Amino acid sequence: MRDIALTPSQTAESDVEAPRLNRRQAAKVRTRQKVLDAARQLFAERGYEPATIRDIAKGAGMSTGAVFANFQDKAELFEAVLSEDMIKLAEALKAAAASETSLRARLLAVLTAGYHNSLEQLPLVQAVLARSWFQPVAAEMRTREAIKPLISVVTDALQAGVADRELRQDADVRLLSDLIYDAFLSNYRRAAYDGWTIQQLTTRIGKQIDIILAGQLSRQ
Repeated sequence: MRDIALTPSQTAESDVEAPRLNRRQAAKVRTRQKVLDAARQLFAERGYEPATIRDIAKGAGMSTGAVFANFQDKAELFEAVLSEDMIKLAEALKAAAASETSLRARLLAVLTAGYHNSLEQLPLVQAVLARSWFQPVAAEMRTREAIKPLISVVTDALQAGVADRELRQDADVRLLSDLIYDAFLSNYRRAAYDGWTIQQLTTRIGKQIDIILAGQLSRQ
């Protein structure tokens, strides 16, 4: 990866500290994070439906009133957990992409890292899959927004493939990105309900990548 030189103005901007929170604001941030951490643990252990607000509050060491002071309901809390996890997952995928040089290896590393990082919390994955079928339109739109950073990692890998002339210059990167991510996502059902291992998922997504990219590879 190339080093990026910062201009003096950029350096100055990067050195500016974020505004300090007062004691009350800091306490509110800590409380919210404690609720999120407790909710994540329960959702990961039990799934969505069995994890109650009462149990989440107990796990956070606070009252249910304190939970509702930060989140409107369990659905909003679940979305907040998912959004926070998607940000962390995107960083893991970017790191995986940086470790490879060829297009196929880069894509496979990214998607395998996705399985590794999320299947450790299988009940949470099952909860996400189950809710995706019946959640309100507004919630679905928020979920789509949360996963955009993940799709962007796949898109970046494909764009690098075009730049390196591994893919045809007229390749529809957006369509290819959507197809690959949809295949990646669909395989979770095999892990969640059929007991597939990481190796089985990796083998399958590798074959899916090959089929999706067939005809799009550069002949140069």
